[in-house]
Amino acid sequence: MWARIGPLMPADPVRGRRWADHRRTLEAIAWKYRTGAPWRDLPVELGSFRTAHKRLLRWAVDGTWERILATVLAAADAGGEVGWAVSVDSTVCRAHQHAAGARKALVPGRPEPDDHALGRSRGGLSTKVHLAADGSARPLAVVVTAGQAGDAPAFTAVMAAIRVPRTGPGRPRTRPDVVLADRAYSSRAIRSHLSARRIRAVIPQPADQIRHRLGRGSHGGRPPGFDPEAYKDRNTVERCIARLKQWRGLALRTDKLALAYRAALHVAAVLIWTRR
Repeated sequence: MWARIGPLMPADPVRGRRWADHRRTLEAIAWKYRTGAPWRDLPVELGSFRTAHKRLLRWAVDGTWERILATVLAAADAGGEVGWAVSVDSTVCRAHQHAAGARKALVPGRPEPDDHALGRSRGGLSTKVHLAADGSARPLAVVVTAGQAGDAPAFTAVMAAIRVPRTGPGRPRTRPDVVLADRAYSSRAIRSHLSARRIRAVIPQPADQIRHRLGRGSHGGRPPGFDPEAYKDRNTVERCIARLKQWRGLALRTDKLALAYRAALHVAAVLIWTRR
Protein backbone atom coordinates (compact mmCIF):
# COMPACT_ATOMS: atom_id res chain seq x y z
CA MET A 1 0.00 0.00 0.00
CA TRP A 2 2.77 2.42 0.88
CA ALA A 3 4.43 1.77 -2.50
CA ARG A 4 1.32 3.29 -4.08
CA ILE A 5 0.77 6.12 -1.60
CA GLY A 6 4.37 7.17 -0.85
CA PRO A 7 5.16 8.75 -4.26
CA LEU A 8 1.98 10.85 -3.99
CA MET A 9 3.02 12.59 -0.78
CA PRO A 10 4.28 16.21 -0.98
CA ALA A 11 8.02 16.74 -1.27
CA ASP A 12 10.01 18.28 1.58
CA PRO A 13 10.07 22.10 1.62
CA VAL A 14 13.04 23.79 -0.02
CA ARG A 15 13.68 25.91 3.05
CA GLY A 16 13.19 25.28 6.73
CA ARG A 17 12.88 22.00 8.59
CA ARG A 18 12.18 18.80 6.72
CA TRP A 19 8.82 17.08 7.07
CA ALA A 20 8.47 14.39 9.69
CA ASP A 21 8.34 10.89 8.17
CA HIS A 22 5.24 10.79 5.94
CA ARG A 23 4.61 7.09 6.46
CA ARG A 24 4.67 7.33 10.24
CA THR A 25 2.41 10.38 10.16
CA LEU A 26 -0.11 8.64 7.90
CA GLU A 27 -0.07 5.61 10.19
CA ALA A 28 -0.69 7.92 13.16
CA ILE A 29 -3.72 9.50 11.47
CA ALA A 30 -5.08 6.10 10.44
CA TRP A 31 -4.56 4.71 13.97
CA LYS A 32 -6.38 7.61 15.57
CA TYR A 33 -9.47 7.28 13.36
CA ARG A 34 -9.46 3.46 13.25
CA THR A 35 -9.51 3.28 17.05
CA GLY A 36 -11.43 6.47 17.81
CA ALA A 37 -8.90 7.35 20.52
CA PRO A 38 -8.08 10.96 21.49
CA TRP A 39 -5.14 12.56 19.75
CA ARG A 40 -3.18 12.76 23.00
CA ASP A 41 -3.37 8.96 23.38
CA LEU A 42 -1.33 8.42 20.22
CA PRO A 43 1.42 5.82 20.88
CA VAL A 44 4.92 7.29 21.10
CA GLU A 45 6.02 4.96 18.29
CA LEU A 46 3.83 7.00 15.91
CA GLY A 47 5.41 10.35 16.77
CA SER A 48 3.91 13.55 18.11
CA PHE A 49 0.14 13.87 18.05
CA ARG A 50 0.56 17.57 17.27
CA THR A 51 2.50 16.73 14.10
CA ALA A 52 -0.17 14.29 12.90
CA HIS A 53 -3.06 16.63 13.68
CA LYS A 54 -1.42 19.65 12.05
CA ARG A 55 -0.55 17.59 8.97
CA LEU A 56 -4.14 16.39 8.67
CA LEU A 57 -5.45 19.96 8.76
CA ARG A 58 -2.73 21.52 6.61
CA TRP A 59 -3.23 19.00 3.82
CA ALA A 60 -6.99 19.32 4.11
CA VAL A 61 -6.73 23.08 3.53
CA ASP A 62 -4.46 22.85 0.48
CA GLY A 63 -6.37 19.90 -1.01
CA THR A 64 -3.56 17.33 -0.71
CA TRP A 65 -5.81 14.54 0.54
CA GLU A 66 -8.26 15.09 -2.31
CA ARG A 67 -5.42 15.08 -4.86
CA ILE A 68 -4.03 11.83 -3.48
CA LEU A 69 -7.47 10.22 -3.66
CA ALA A 70 -7.98 11.51 -7.21
CA THR A 71 -4.63 10.05 -8.30
CA VAL A 72 -5.46 6.67 -6.74
CA LEU A 73 -8.86 6.69 -8.48
CA ALA A 74 -7.25 7.60 -11.80
CA ALA A 75 -4.88 4.61 -11.56
CA ALA A 76 -7.77 2.30 -10.67
CA ASP A 77 -9.89 3.60 -13.55
CA ALA A 78 -7.01 3.18 -16.00
CA GLY A 79 -6.83 -0.47 -14.94
CA GLY A 80 -10.58 -0.94 -15.43
CA GLU A 81 -11.16 -1.46 -11.72
CA VAL A 82 -13.81 1.23 -11.15
CA GLY A 83 -17.40 0.02 -11.46
CA TRP A 84 -19.38 2.88 -12.94
CA ALA A 85 -22.76 1.64 -11.73
CA VAL A 86 -22.72 4.19 -8.91
CA SER A 87 -24.90 3.99 -5.80
CA VAL A 88 -25.73 7.09 -3.75
CA ASP A 89 -26.93 7.24 -0.15
CA SER A 90 -26.18 8.85 3.21
CA THR A 91 -25.60 7.86 6.80
CA VAL A 92 -25.92 9.76 10.07
CA CYS A 93 -22.88 9.73 12.37
CA ARG A 94 -23.30 10.73 15.98
CA ALA A 95 -21.10 13.58 17.16
CA HIS A 96 -19.33 13.52 20.51
CA GLN A 97 -19.80 16.50 22.81
CA HIS A 98 -16.14 17.39 22.17
CA ALA A 99 -17.05 18.08 18.52
CA ALA A 100 -19.11 21.10 19.56
CA GLY A 101 -17.84 24.53 20.51
CA ALA A 102 -15.76 25.50 17.49
CA ARG A 103 -15.58 29.23 16.77
CA LYS A 104 -18.20 30.58 14.41
CA ALA A 105 -15.75 32.90 12.65
CA LEU A 106 -14.31 31.22 9.58
CA VAL A 107 -10.56 30.97 9.16
CA PRO A 108 -9.41 32.56 5.87
CA GLY A 109 -8.48 29.95 3.29
CA ARG A 110 -10.36 27.12 4.98
CA PRO A 111 -13.49 25.78 3.21
CA GLU A 112 -15.36 25.37 6.49
CA PRO A 113 -19.19 25.62 6.61
CA ASP A 114 -20.76 28.03 9.08
CA ASP A 115 -22.38 25.22 11.09
CA HIS A 116 -19.26 23.00 10.92
CA ALA A 117 -21.56 20.30 9.47
CA LEU A 118 -23.06 19.75 12.92
CA GLY A 119 -26.79 19.54 13.51
CA ARG A 120 -28.93 18.97 16.56
CA SER A 121 -31.97 16.72 16.36
CA ARG A 122 -33.90 14.46 18.70
CA GLY A 123 -30.88 12.15 18.94
CA GLY A 124 -28.46 14.96 19.78
CA LEU A 125 -25.50 16.29 17.80
CA SER A 126 -24.85 14.53 14.51
CA THR A 127 -23.26 14.83 11.08
CA LYS A 128 -24.58 13.31 7.87
CA VAL A 129 -22.16 11.76 5.39
CA HIS A 130 -23.43 11.67 1.80
CA LEU A 131 -21.43 9.45 -0.50
CA ALA A 132 -21.29 7.76 -3.88
CA ALA A 133 -19.89 4.24 -4.10
CA ASP A 134 -18.67 2.36 -7.14
CA GLY A 135 -19.80 -1.14 -8.12
CA SER A 136 -17.31 -2.73 -5.71
CA ALA A 137 -18.47 -0.80 -2.61
CA ARG A 138 -15.61 1.71 -2.59
CA PRO A 139 -16.09 5.48 -2.06
CA LEU A 140 -15.94 7.74 -5.11
CA ALA A 141 -17.16 11.00 -3.56
CA VAL A 142 -17.95 12.24 -0.05
CA VAL A 143 -19.94 15.28 1.14
CA VAL A 144 -20.66 16.15 4.78
CA THR A 145 -23.61 18.18 6.05
CA ALA A 146 -25.44 18.72 9.32
CA GLY A 147 -27.18 15.62 10.63
CA GLN A 148 -30.72 16.89 10.10
CA ALA A 149 -30.13 17.77 6.42
CA GLY A 150 -32.13 15.93 3.79
CA ASP A 151 -30.69 13.50 1.28
CA ALA A 152 -32.14 14.96 -1.92
CA PRO A 153 -30.74 18.54 -1.53
CA ALA A 154 -27.18 17.14 -1.29
CA PHE A 155 -27.52 14.91 -4.36
CA THR A 156 -26.13 17.39 -6.89
CA ALA A 157 -23.17 18.15 -4.61
CA VAL A 158 -22.35 14.44 -4.40
CA MET A 159 -22.60 14.05 -8.17
CA ALA A 160 -20.40 17.12 -8.69
CA ALA A 161 -17.77 15.59 -6.38
CA ILE A 162 -17.39 12.55 -8.66
CA ARG A 163 -14.32 13.49 -10.65
CA VAL A 164 -11.83 10.81 -11.72
CA PRO A 165 -8.84 12.16 -13.73
CA ARG A 166 -7.36 10.33 -16.70
CA THR A 167 -3.83 8.99 -16.50
CA GLY A 168 -3.31 10.21 -20.08
CA PRO A 169 -4.84 13.05 -22.09
CA GLY A 170 -8.53 13.80 -21.75
CA ARG A 171 -10.96 15.35 -19.32
CA PRO A 172 -11.70 13.76 -15.94
CA ARG A 173 -14.59 11.33 -15.94
CA THR A 174 -17.56 12.76 -14.07
CA ARG A 175 -20.48 10.82 -15.52
CA PRO A 176 -21.44 7.34 -14.25
CA ASP A 177 -23.19 4.84 -16.52
CA VAL A 178 -26.07 4.46 -14.08
CA VAL A 179 -27.02 5.88 -10.68
CA LEU A 180 -28.85 3.74 -8.14
CA ALA A 181 -30.59 5.38 -5.20
CA ASP A 182 -33.48 4.70 -2.83
CA ARG A 183 -36.89 6.39 -2.66
CA ALA A 184 -35.54 9.43 -0.78
CA TYR A 185 -33.98 10.57 -4.08
CA SER A 186 -37.14 10.17 -6.14
CA SER A 187 -37.85 13.73 -7.22
CA ARG A 188 -38.46 15.44 -10.54
CA ALA A 189 -35.39 17.65 -10.04
CA ILE A 190 -33.04 14.70 -9.50
CA ARG A 191 -34.45 12.72 -12.41
CA SER A 192 -34.17 15.79 -14.67
CA HIS A 193 -30.59 16.37 -13.52
CA LEU A 194 -29.60 12.81 -14.40
CA SER A 195 -31.50 12.90 -17.69
CA ALA A 196 -29.79 16.13 -18.74
CA ARG A 197 -26.42 14.47 -18.15
CA ARG A 198 -27.51 11.31 -19.99
CA ILE A 199 -27.19 9.14 -16.89
CA ARG A 200 -29.65 6.28 -16.43
CA ALA A 201 -31.53 6.54 -13.16
CA VAL A 202 -32.61 3.47 -11.21
CA ILE A 203 -34.72 5.03 -8.46
CA PRO A 204 -38.03 3.55 -7.21
CA GLN A 205 -41.03 5.81 -6.65
CA PRO A 206 -42.48 6.12 -3.14
CA ALA A 207 -46.13 5.15 -2.65
CA ASP A 208 -47.37 8.75 -2.27
CA GLN A 209 -45.90 9.78 -5.63
CA ILE A 210 -47.50 6.79 -7.31
CA ARG A 211 -50.91 7.65 -5.79
CA HIS A 212 -50.57 11.27 -6.83
CA ARG A 213 -49.70 10.32 -10.42
CA LEU A 214 -52.56 7.83 -10.67
CA GLY A 215 -54.95 10.32 -9.11
CA ARG A 216 -54.31 12.76 -11.95
CA GLY A 217 -55.35 10.19 -14.52
CA SER A 218 -54.06 10.78 -18.03
CA HIS A 219 -52.49 14.07 -16.87
CA GLY A 220 -50.23 12.20 -14.50
CA GLY A 221 -48.04 11.00 -17.34
CA ARG A 222 -46.15 7.76 -17.63
CA PRO A 223 -44.30 6.26 -14.68
CA PRO A 224 -40.52 6.75 -14.71
CA GLY A 225 -38.49 3.80 -15.91
CA PHE A 226 -37.25 1.44 -13.22
CA ASP A 227 -35.07 -1.66 -13.50
CA PRO A 228 -35.67 -3.88 -10.44
CA GLU A 229 -32.87 -6.25 -11.43
CA ALA A 230 -30.29 -3.45 -11.59
CA TYR A 231 -31.62 -2.03 -8.30
CA LYS A 232 -30.41 -5.15 -6.48
CA ASP A 233 -26.88 -3.75 -6.77
CA ARG A 234 -27.74 -0.72 -4.61
CA ASN A 235 -26.37 -2.66 -1.65
CA THR A 236 -22.88 -1.53 -2.70
CA VAL A 237 -23.35 1.86 -1.05
CA GLU A 238 -24.58 0.21 2.16
CA ARG A 239 -21.48 -1.99 2.18
CA CYS A 240 -19.31 1.08 1.55
CA ILE A 241 -20.90 2.82 4.56
CA ALA A 242 -20.22 -0.27 6.66
CA ARG A 243 -16.55 -0.18 5.59
CA LEU A 244 -16.19 3.46 6.58
CA LYS A 245 -17.94 2.95 9.91
CA GLN A 246 -15.45 0.27 10.84
CA TRP A 247 -13.28 3.32 11.56
CA ARG A 248 -14.54 4.26 15.01
CA GLY A 249 -13.34 7.84 14.67
CA LEU A 250 -15.63 8.20 11.64
CA ALA A 251 -18.64 6.38 13.11
CA LEU A 252 -18.47 8.80 16.08
CA ARG A 253 -17.29 12.26 15.13
CA THR A 254 -15.02 14.00 17.64
CA ASP A 255 -13.54 16.65 15.29
CA LYS A 256 -14.64 20.22 15.87
CA LEU A 257 -14.05 21.16 12.23
CA ALA A 258 -15.88 19.59 9.32
CA LEU A 259 -12.65 20.17 7.40
CA ALA A 260 -10.78 17.66 9.59
CA TYR A 261 -13.61 15.12 9.59
CA ARG A 262 -13.89 15.23 5.80
CA ALA A 263 -10.11 14.88 5.48
CA ALA A 264 -10.27 11.75 7.66
CA LEU A 265 -12.94 10.35 5.32
CA HIS A 266 -10.58 10.97 2.40
CA VAL A 267 -7.74 9.20 4.23
CA ALA A 268 -9.99 6.20 4.82
CA ALA A 269 -11.06 6.22 1.16
CA VAL A 270 -7.42 6.28 0.01
CA LEU A 271 -6.55 3.28 2.16
CA ILE A 272 -9.66 1.39 1.02
CA TRP A 273 -8.75 1.93 -2.64
CA THR A 274 -5.06 1.10 -2.22
CA ARG A 275 -6.01 -2.15 -0.48
CA ARG A 276 -7.66 -3.41 -3.67
